[in-house]
Amino acid sequence: MKQLKLIITSSLTMAMLSACGTSTVVAPSQNSALNSITDSNGKEKSGYMQQGLDSWLKDDWTPTMEQNEEIRTKYMDKVEPKSSKAMSKDEATVEGQEETTEVKYVEKKDKNFTLQEYVDKSAAYFEVQERDLEGSNVKKMQSMPVIGK
Repeated sequence: MKQLKLIITSSLTMAMLSACGTSTVVAPSQNSALNSITDSNGKEKSGYMQQGLDSWLKDDWTPTMEQNEEIRTKYMDKVEPKSSKAMSKDEATVEGQEETTEVKYVEKKDKNFTLQEYVDKSAAYFEVQERDLEGSNVKKMQSMPVIGK
C-alpha cells in the first residue's frame, strides 16, 4: 500500500513538473503589452531614496569622516595628489593653474568588514552634527507615562 501511494504521488508530481517545463515563457522584452506600458529595456534610473542617500553620502557623511582625525588614521589611507613637478614633460600645466597640495583620504582597500568601524564612524558623525531636539519626538516620547518618565 505504501509503495502504491509513493508511485501515485511521484507520477503526479512528474506529470505536473513536466507540464510546467513545456509551457512557453515569454520574456518581458518580447511582451508587447508590457513594453507599451513601461520601457523594460531602457536605462535604469536610481530612485528618489537612492538619490537622497547618494547626495547625503557625498555632501554630509564623507566630508565629516575626512575631517575626523581618529577615523582618518584608523580606517583611511592618505592619497597624495600629483604635483606638477611629478608630471611628465608631455603633460603641460595650464597657465594660472595652481598646484593642488590638498591631501585626500580614501577607504582602505585591504580591510575586513567590522561592525566597530561603523559604530566609530556614526559616533564621530553624531558628535559633529547638530541635534535638533525641538523638531524631534524625543521630548514627546519621554513625556509619555509608560515610555518616558
